Amino acid sequence: MSEDVFTPPIGEWYHPTEDVIEQAHIPDYEEVYREAVADPISFWAKRADTLEWHKLWDKVLDDSNPPFYKWFVGAQTNIVHNALDRHIKTWRKNKLALIWEGENGDKVTMSYWRLWQEVNKFANILRSMGVKKGDRVTIYMGRIPEIVVAMLACAKLGAPHNVVYGGFSEQALADRIEDAKSRVLVTCDGAWLRGKIVPLKDVVDEAVRRSPVVEHIIVVKRTGQPVNMEEGRDYWYHELAALPIAAPRCETEVVDAEHPLFLLYTSGSTGKPKGILHTHGGYQVYVSTTLEWAFDLKDDDRYWCAADPGWITGHSYIVYGPLILGATSILYEGAPNYPYPDRWWRIVENYGVTILYTAPTAIRGLMRFGEAWPQRHDLSSLRLLGSVGEPINPEAWRWFYNNIGSEQCPIIDTWWQTETGGFMICPLPSVSLKPGSATRPFPGIVADVVREDGTSCEPGEDGLLVIKTPWPSMLRTIWGDDKRYVEQYWSKFKEQGWYLTGDTARKDEDGYFWIIGRNDDVIKVSGYRLGTAEVESGLVSHKAVAEAAVIGVPDEVKGSVIYAYCILRNGYSGSAELMQELKNHVRHEVGAIAVPEKIEFVATLPKTRSGKIMRRVLRAQALGQPLGDLSTLEE
Repeated sequence: MSEDVFTPPIGEWYHPTEDVIEQAHIPDYEEVYREAVADPISFWAKRADTLEWHKLWDKVLDDSNPPFYKWFVGAQTNIVHNALDRHIKTWRKNKLALIWEGENGDKVTMSYWRLWQEVNKFANILRSMGVKKGDRVTIYMGRIPEIVVAMLACAKLGAPHNVVYGGFSEQALADRIEDAKSRVLVTCDGAWLRGKIVPLKDVVDEAVRRSPVVEHIIVVKRTGQPVNMEEGRDYWYHELAALPIAAPRCETEVVDAEHPLFLLYTSGSTGKPKGILHTHGGYQVYVSTTLEWAFDLKDDDRYWCAADPGWITGHSYIVYGPLILGATSILYEGAPNYPYPDRWWRIVENYGVTILYTAPTAIRGLMRFGEAWPQRHDLSSLRLLGSVGEPINPEAWRWFYNNIGSEQCPIIDTWWQTETGGFMICPLPSVSLKPGSATRPFPGIVADVVREDGTSCEPGEDGLLVIKTPWPSMLRTIWGDDKRYVEQYWSKFKEQGWYLTGDTARKDEDGYFWIIGRNDDVIKVSGYRLGTAEVESGLVSHKAVAEAAVIGVPDEVKGSVIYAYCILRNGYSGSAELMQELKNHVRHEVGAIAVPEKIEFVATLPKTRSGKIMRRVLRAQALGQPLGDLSTLEE
C-alpha cells in the first residue's frame, strides 16, 4: 500500500498574525511546554496559586497509589468560592456573568452578584430538603439559567451533582439516578426545542417510578404546560424561592481538594453507564488554566460555548471555567437552525460574541444551508473559534475559518474526554494550525501514539493514543467501581503507568496529533487499518456531501468493506452517477483502499444527543442485527 493513502493534508498551514501572538496569554508555546514537562509539580503549583484556597496543600501530587492519583493533597477549597464568592468582593460583582436567550426569544441576564444570590437561594432550598455534604443530587433540565444555578448550588454545599442531559430516556435517567443514589432531583416542567415542548417532568415521573430512591423533586416552570405534581414529593421552584428558607446568603461549604464535585455518566452504547468522578481542587486549576490559555480569555470577551451544560463540555467550559475566570458567557436554549438557519449568526451579531466554541456536527449541519445565511450578519466581533467533540474534517474546518471567521480567527480544535475533565491536545492562539489536526498537547500533558507493545509509532503510523503522566483534572475513578476504572483505563499499559484514552491517532513529522477516532471506529480492509474519520472526511470534502458516516461490514475476501451513508447538501440528489463520482473522489482524496463498497444516501444519521454518530446502530442495521440500547439516540 502506498504511503500517501494514510497521509493527511499536512502541507497546509495557517499561521497566526503578529497581533494574535503579541496579545496571547502564552505567545511562546514551546517555552511554556518545556517548562511544564521539566517540572510539572512547580508548574501546577504556580497555576494553583492564581486561585484562592481556604488552606494550602501539603503536597501537589500524591502518586503513591497509582492510578488513584491525588492532587493538592491537604488543601481545603470549594470551586464555588473561586467561581462566585471571590468575584462579589471585586468590581466583577456588577459584571455580566450570564446572558441567556430562550428559543422563543425571551432573555435573561445575570450579573455575578445576582448569580451569587440565586445560587445561595437554591443552596438554602436544597439544604432545607436535607441535602448535605457528600449527598448526590441529580439534575435533569433544559438549557436554562437554572441549570447553572442548580449545579453551583450543589457544589456550594459539597453535594456532588449528577447532571443528566435533558433528552435521555426514562430508563437512562433511572439508571443514573439509581447508580448515584440521589434522594433529590431537580428538573423543569419542559423545555423548548425546535418550537416544540420536550416533556421533561413526564420523563422524570416515569424514571422515578423505576428508581424510587428519589424523595424530593424541585420543578422549575419553563414552558407552563400542565404536569403531574405529587404532593409531598414535588415542589415548584418559584414557590420555594418565595419562602423564608430561600435566603439570599448561604455559607459555602469548605471541602477537601479531593472531595467529589460531580459525577458525569458517559453516554456509552452498551453496558452499565460509567459514572466518571471529578473533584474540586485539581479540576478547578485545570479547567481555568486551559480555558484562559487556549481561548485567550480576557475581561472584555463575550464567550459562547454552544454546548449543553449536561455534557462535560458544558460542565468545564460553560459553567466552571468561565466563572472562575470572571468571564461573560452566552447560553442559548434551542436549536441552531430554529426558526431559520441564521439563529446562531444572529446571536453572535446581537451580543457581540468574540469567542465561539462548538462541535463539527453543528458546523457541518449549518454548512448545508450555504454561505448566504452567515453573510447576512456582522460577525466581525469574533476573534477566536473552537471545535470540540470529534475530529473536525478539513472541509468543515475551512468553511468555519473562511465563512464564520472571515479568515481572521484561529480555530482552537480541542481533543479531550469526559474522563480528562479539560483540553488535552489543542492549539494555543499563537500556534500555527493544520486543518483537521488538534495540534500539540497542552502544556503539562505528555501524550504519545504507541503500538500494542507500547513502543512509539513512527510519524504517519496509526496507533493508540496514551497520556503518560497524571494531570490535575483527571478522573479519580468510576463511581462505585474502582476495579472497572483500573481495567478500562490503566490495565493495557499497567507497567508503564499510562492512561489509555481508547482513541486511535497518528503524529506527523512536526509532532502534530491527528485523532482518527475511537479504537472501535477503525475499519480493517485487506489488512489495512482505516479510521472512519478519514474516509468520512474524504466524502465530506466533495461539494455535494454535507455529512457522512462509514462503517465496516464483513467481506469474505477483504475481511471488511466500507459501507457509507451520506447526507447531501441542498440542491443535490442521490443517483448512480453521483455514487460513482463520490467513489472516484474518495479514491483521489484518501486512496483506493478507502473507496466505499456501497454508498447510501440518507436524510439523517443516528446520533447521540451530544452529536456523535452512533456507528454501531448503522452497523446493526446493515447486518440485520438487534439495534441494542437506543437511550442515547437523539431521534
